[in-house]
Amino acid sequence: MKRALIYLFFFSCAFLEAQNIQKKIQTEFITVETGGTINIPAGTFHLKKSLWLDGKKDIKIIGAGMDKTILNFQDQEEGAEGIKITNASNILIEGLTVQNSKGDAIKTQDVEVISFIAVKTEWTGKPSKTNGAYGLYPVQCQKVLIDNCVAKGASDAGIYVGQSDQVIVKNSLAEYNVAGIEIENTTNAKVHDCIAQNNTGGILVFDLPGLQKQGATTQIFNNKILNNNYKNFAPKGNVVAFVPPGTGVLILAAENVEVFDNEIIENKSFGAAIASYYVTEKPIEDKKYNPYPRAIYFHNNVYKRSKQMPTLKNPIGKLAFIKFGRKVPDIVYDGIINPDYLDENGAVKEAFQICLKEDASFANLDIENGFKNISKDLGAHDCSQEIKPQIKINAE
Repeated sequence: MKRALIYLFFFSCAFLEAQNIQKKIQTEFITVETGGTINIPAGTFHLKKSLWLDGKKDIKIIGAGMDKTILNFQDQEEGAEGIKITNASNILIEGLTVQNSKGDAIKTQDVEVISFIAVKTEWTGKPSKTNGAYGLYPVQCQKVLIDNCVAKGASDAGIYVGQSDQVIVKNSLAEYNVAGIEIENTTNAKVHDCIAQNNTGGILVFDLPGLQKQGATTQIFNNKILNNNYKNFAPKGNVVAFVPPGTGVLILAAENVEVFDNEIIENKSFGAAIASYYVTEKPIEDKKYNPYPRAIYFHNNVYKRSKQMPTLKNPIGKLAFIKFGRKVPDIVYDGIINPDYLDENGAVKEAFQICLKEDASFANLDIENGFKNISKDLGAHDCSQEIKPQIKINAE
């Protein structure tokens, strides 16, 4: 009996201490002043409210380590995000994990200079459409650094950067998300030395209609893009719901994208796909939007794909099987071209060309003409583009 009372005493003390720390964390997010640091100790802390930092400057949020400080929002009652940071500048988040948030794990919006260092976001258990959409989610930000991070289980994108400028994503792991890493409507971005594996799609560069900012100028290099064959568990209606399981790299309606020196291995549907927004079969109401990919340059990538079935649980995957069986080309291009990109001889003007200097199989699907003239001539895209993101972040 005495021993049981001792155990109960220490358990009660530990429980009260955890509650006190949780309250302290929430208070510090509200009260921290310019130049301050929020230190979160080692431990697993179950939080029922979002942690929101608004209008702050020069703030550090520091945990004891990625797998040592865990903020678990499994029983979240208020707010959607785990951590939300808005209207701020010079923010660092380092050394912690955010788990099982109701919505996005960490969202930062309208932040100038935001760094995620050794941060993990995850939804534990089997990936599900009820998981939050995004893991790391900087949107409408300037000077974004994501380094040595991990993202798992997001029902849209694990690492997502949207409508931002000057972005580096490096040395990070994205797995068991619908999209592993996604750069969307963003300018001047580099994604390198990352691993995107076991997602539905590995690395995506999208430019979508109806958003405040158009994207341009992205480099994807030195990444391992492996076995992205996981089922698509995005909720219906999400743009990424159309992505076929087994997609390594997908360039959708993007401008100035260079993809080079990557290992693109065992993605069963496509190693790489270049497509216009029309493949989504969604209406376009944004009159300023350009739905065509342009100035795309793939070179020096390594492709490997066993002779296996592309997905049959997706219309695009079914189409690939009908046209190519088990021998789906490493690179596919929908072939839909803006007539304004053509010169008087019907050739694509240099500034808009899709350039492919690859030792790989290829198919131009000629979708616009009902697949009548599918071409496997990689030589028709023997050109290059000069793509140089302008990034001023002291992180390279």
